[in-house]
Amino acid sequence: MLDTDDISEDLLFGADAIAEFLGTDRRQVYHFHQMQYLPIFRIGSTLCCRRSTIANWILERERANQSYNRGLSR
Repeated sequence: MLDTDDISEDLLFGADAIAEFLGTDRRQVYHFHQMQYLPIFRIGSTLCCRRSTIANWILERERANQSYNRGLSR
């Protein structure tokens, strides 16, 4: 069963919260969402995501980039 306290602490609610977490601005967050670059969803008309999901998404991109860069160094 999900602990609602954990969910509320993990949830980034709104483009401003997502932007602050990522160190960017809200316009960039909307662009990322439009281009489907980030695992963002909507609750009503508000963009949301989970901190843990974004952190894991970033780690996956880092690993993929490291693998790609290793292939280039040959």
